[in-house]
Formats: sequence, C-alpha cells, structure tokens
Amino acid sequence: MSKKLLAIVLLFVILFAIPSPAYSQTYYFSVDKEIVNVFWEDDGTLSLDYVFIFTNSPSASPIDYVDVGFPNDHYKISNITADINGVPIADIDDSPYVDYGVALGLGEKSIQPGKQGRVHIFVSGITNVLFPDTSDNDYASGVFGPTWFGKEYVSGGTDMTVIFHLPPGVKPDEPRWHDAPSGFPSSPETALDKQGRITYTWHNPGANAYTPYEFGASFPKSYVPANAIVTPSLLERLGIDKDTLVPCACWSGVIATIAFFSWLGAASSKKRKLKYLPPKLSIEGHGIKRGLTAVEAAILMEQPMDKVLTMILFSLLKKNAAKVISKDPLKIEAIEPQPAGLRIYEKEFLKAFKEKTSARRKKKLQTLMIALIKSVSKKMKGFSRKETIAYYKKIMEKAWQQIEAADTPEVKSQKFDEYMGWTMLDKDFDDHTKNVFQRGPVFVPIWWSRYDPGWQGTPVSSSRPISSGSGGSKSISMPTLPGSQFASSVVTGLQSFSSNVVGNITNFTSAITNKTNPVPKTSSGSYHSSGGGGCACACACAGCACACAGGGR
Repeated sequence: MSKKLLAIVLLFVILFAIPSPAYSQTYYFSVDKEIVNVFWEDDGTLSLDYVFIFTNSPSASPIDYVDVGFPNDHYKISNITADINGVPIADIDDSPYVDYGVALGLGEKSIQPGKQGRVHIFVSGITNVLFPDTSDNDYASGVFGPTWFGKEYVSGGTDMTVIFHLPPGVKPDEPRWHDAPSGFPSSPETALDKQGRITYTWHNPGANAYTPYEFGASFPKSYVPANAIVTPSLLERLGIDKDTLVPCACWSGVIATIAFFSWLGAASSKKRKLKYLPPKLSIEGHGIKRGLTAVEAAILMEQPMDKVLTMILFSLLKKNAAKVISKDPLKIEAIEPQPAGLRIYEKEFLKAFKEKTSARRKKKLQTLMIALIKSVSKKMKGFSRKETIAYYKKIMEKAWQQIEAADTPEVKSQKFDEYMGWTMLDKDFDDHTKNVFQRGPVFVPIWWSRYDPGWQGTPVSSSRPISSGSGGSKSISMPTLPGSQFASSVVTGLQSFSSNVVGNITNFTSAITNKTNPVPKTSSGSYHSSGGGGCACACACAGCACACAGGGR
C-alpha cells in the first residue's frame, strides 16, 4: 500500500472514530408520569419537587442527561438535590439547553434503551416568583408552568399531577385558583397537607410532556413579605425582551407607541372589570320585569358598585334600621329592634358593618353584591333586559318631574324623600340634585339625623296638616337646611362612602366581576419568556412563575 493511500485510510479511520454531535445521540422516550409539588413558602420563595417516570425507546440512545427548567435564574445550585431510582445524582449544573434550569447528569445510571427510570429533583429558595394580583390589590398571585420537553423527543401521553401548597396560615375561604388549562378539571381538588397547608391538586391522566401548561393561584399578600412581590416592568408586561430590541433613532417613537397601547389596553381592561353582569342577561327575553326595587334596578343598569351600596345605606336610614355614628371614618350601627320586612341585601349590609376590619367588611360587601347580582339575574330570566331598563328609566324620569314640579320647598322636599331611591338611578344624580335644590330652603326628612350625626337643624313651622288624632289637624315644626347645603351633603355622602368603604372602585368591582362575569382566559401575554432546546415558556394572568425545559441530549 502506498504511503498516500495509507494516509487517506488513516484519515477516514480517524474521522469515523470521532463522534458526530448530529448523529451520536438519538433521544426518544415517553414520560409515563410526572408529579410536581409546588410549595409557595411564607418567605415568598418557591420550592419545587418533581418526580418523572421515563421509559426509553428501544431504538434510542441512553438517557444520560435530563434538563429541568425553572421559573427564572434566581436559584442556587447548592439548593438542588436529585436522584435516579433512589441513587443520588452528583452531576448537577446549569443547563446549556434552557435559559433557566439545570442539567442532571445520570452517569452510570443512564436509562438504557427499552428501560424505565425514576428521576426525582428538589429545589428550594427560588425568588421573584410572586406578582401583584390584577383583580385585587390585597392579593399576591403566582402562575406556574411545569417543565416540558421538546416534542421531537417525546412519545405517548403523560399522567400529570400538579399540586400547589399555599403559604402556611392561609385560611380556606381566602385563596382563589385560576382557570385550569385544557384537559384538566376546571376546579382543583382542595385538601390540607401534613403541615396543615391548603393544597390545590390538578390531575390529568391524558396530558403530555411537550405541551406547556399553566396553573395559578392568588392569596392575601399579607402571608408573604411585601418585598417578595415583584412588580413587572412595562416591557415585561408586554412580553418584550429588552435585549432583543434594536437601538435606533426612532426609539422614542417605539416607547410612545408602547405607552399609547398600554394606556389603551389599561383603559379597556379597567372598563371590562366594571362589567359585572353575567353574559346570560344579555340574551334577550320578552316583556318587562316589574316589581324590582330601586337597588335591583340599579344592578340591572350596571350602576357603579359604590352608588348601589349607598342606595342600600339610604334605604336602611329611611327604614329606621341603621344610623351613621361617624362619617370619617365611616361607622354605621344597626338600630335594634330591627324593623320587619328588611330585604336580604339590607340585612347582609348591616352584618358587613359589624366587622371590625376594613378588609373583612369589604369582603362581605363584595359577597353581598355577588349574591345580589345572581338574584337579579334569576329574576330576569325570560324577560327583556333592554325593555326593563327603559321601564325603570321612565320611573326615574317621572320621579324627577314630580320633584321639579312641586310648588313649595316643603312639597319638593317631601317628594324628594319619597322618590330618592329612584332618582339615584340617574347617572347625573349629583348635578341634578344640586340644580334642583340650588335655591330656597329644604325641609329635611325625619331620618336626616341618622345620616348626619352632628347635625342640628333650625325648626320652621310647616303648613302641612298633620292629624292630631281627635279629628282635627295641626301644624308642626320641621327643621330646614339651605338647598345648596342639603344637595352638597347628599352628594358628598356618596363620595364619602366610596372612598371610606369601597376604596378603589375598579379593584372592588373587579373581584366581583371575576365571580359573576369572569374575563375569558387568554393564551398570550407574558412577563418573560425563555427558550432553548426547543423549549419556550410564557406566563399569562396576574402573576408569573413559569418553568420550561428542553429535552434530553
């Protein structure tokens, strides 16, 4: 053999002896079972406990590495332990295939072709995983997506279980779960773990290991440190990676465009949160539903929640069922014995004001409103909402007409007292009241002292005949107020109730809307994303704590 031919043969031998990265490994496996326990800790961190059951394909390469994705890069390798079939894994390092995650080197315990293996990994102390809940300022929110693998590596289905362990101390009636992904039950199974923590369990025996699923929960933020809750930046809320933006001369225009659409989206979102009526009320029936109270008509018209609650307050004052003890802060006390015939929503209103803390009072008022909305919805079944609203608007307009047509301040005051509930349906109630009572005195109603505890009126002789009980009649002295002062007091009462009790009306109503007319779940929009190895992670909803992973190597 010539030296030249020998050199060529040796070159081919060397080339074929070097493993090719493209062809040396062929991964193909099934993930028969995946169980992940998600611990939302009281220090605001996240702990994850994964168990995978892999079955390697008979024709595939050994599974020598398993890549597991984490929500972000705020973790420490020293906080991670793992094992394969119960044998500790020593080779744990950052994964080159996923942006946030680790590679578990199985070494001698690699899962051979046609064989099965159990991989377990535990990580603690992941930070920056809780975000403000968009529907309630008093709540924190977390959304978690289990790690997944590239579709090209995975065959078959996966029996998947995701278990949330909420922070210690959270009470059963406080947390809320988010909408479940397709294929999982809409409501998780709730229970208590061995430490007494509330758990939410989602189980789907027909899931797969290559689809990104998202699960979420919200709970009072008082159970975690305030500094553990992350406020995402504008770009993160829009799902834009600032590192991928190309600097250019029109950068200010890009920012302006983002700001405009953010404002537009925020305005639209705010408006949507105030739409609390269920969709079924938009399905028109026939005819007018008569017999609704002014409060129920206000619900049908989707009046602001603070106005509806103020209408309930004035109704109770007129019925001698309650009195205002203090206006700032607002304190309301039930009058005993209670008059007969109080409506359910009036009784619940009084119960709410027995609560000592504003948070619990607000929660009970929200529960009251949810029940009231459902009650009105039930009463409207088969009737036309459009026709019914028009009917009650006419009642409101006629009420104003009678007040405005009154010949004397006394009669005008009497009519306003009589029709006050209906006039409050007017969206321009504040201005209308000020215009009607801008001149002359107002004979205040007999319940006025229950509304204004510090008020002392000036008695003025009334020409209205009052029966003496012996067949005759006599005049009485009724206190008065300047008309402008009376109107201002009524309007200020509405504003005071809103600020002292309801607070942020959008947040207050949004918590109700989530129950009566929830916003449809969207699949886009994220705080961050990560990729690599055929993996992508995207978080939606109020909070973001997403995990992702590429396949094996």
